[in-house]
Amino acid sequence: MPAGLSFTLFAPHRKKYPFGLLFHYIHQIPEALLIRPTHYSSGETRIGVAYGLAAYLLWGFFTLYFKWVAHVPPLEVLAHRIAWSLVTLLAILAATREWRKVRTALTQGKTLITLVVTTILISTNWFVFIVAVDRGQVLQSSFGYFINPLVSVLLGFLFLGERLRRLQMVSLALAGAGVVVLTLHLGHVPWISLVLATTFALYGLLRKIVPAGALTGLFVETLLLFPAATGFLIYLAVTGKGAFPAATAGDNILLPMAGVITAIPLLWFSAAARRLSLASIGFMQYITPTIHFLLAVVAFAEPFSRAHLAGFACIWTGLLLYSYDATGGMRGRS
Repeated sequence: MPAGLSFTLFAPHRKKYPFGLLFHYIHQIPEALLIRPTHYSSGETRIGVAYGLAAYLLWGFFTLYFKWVAHVPPLEVLAHRIAWSLVTLLAILAATREWRKVRTALTQGKTLITLVVTTILISTNWFVFIVAVDRGQVLQSSFGYFINPLVSVLLGFLFLGERLRRLQMVSLALAGAGVVVLTLHLGHVPWISLVLATTFALYGLLRKIVPAGALTGLFVETLLLFPAATGFLIYLAVTGKGAFPAATAGDNILLPMAGVITAIPLLWFSAAARRLSLASIGFMQYITPTIHFLLAVVAFAEPFSRAHLAGFACIWTGLLLYSYDATGGMRGRS
């Protein structure tokens, strides 16, 4: 999943929060489900759609990349992702000349502390996702990212003072039911799903309030992780336990690619977010867990029982109600 901003739908009727105001004034969908900001033309909207689809599709097919490097221990893969991401982001920052923003983020105490927390959250999210793929638990990761919007609604209630409307409460209850069904089926709490959903929802919540853009924030987060990641990779190389550099060209190409596939979709996502409404981005976020789900069942042949179907059905029903409440229901009341 994205390692930048998490766009979720928080109680549109609450005028205290800017995202609520944004949804309050959305009345129609001009093109399919696309609602563009009024200052953008339909051409710009289509460009935004192209960027958004590209980002979410690449995030969806991330799973294939981590399958290709599944023979490498997850912690080492994470270290490579961090190290090569910083290299990629350095090149992008050099091209965009946004060093001033980075310097500001690093010198403002409150901003830096918040980014330290988001660094812990996103690195945990990355690591657990890699572990999920490595252990053949892509269905659990899909489940986690499906329930992420509903966890975000719950966080809005707990930390932003947003009231839960009736359909939102039903959606949360269905999400809870889905977790219970999977827990009974698996014999243990689906911790991969819950950790992925909770860490990314908390990450998105904090990134909404921290005064740092997507590129700046990710660079600072990666910079904070870089010393430990690089030190670990150097240790592996010196002791001969690392997968890089390898005797085969495959790993020598795939592992450095982790930086590119982390940074590029974030930039695409940022370009899409500037051209599309929050509602459009909110709908598109379901592309990624849907691809994870299809890959798990079709490509990776992970077991998909009736219990899995029941658990996912609870989540999908909850998401349908949640989406109706956030868009269709709102327009009906306006």
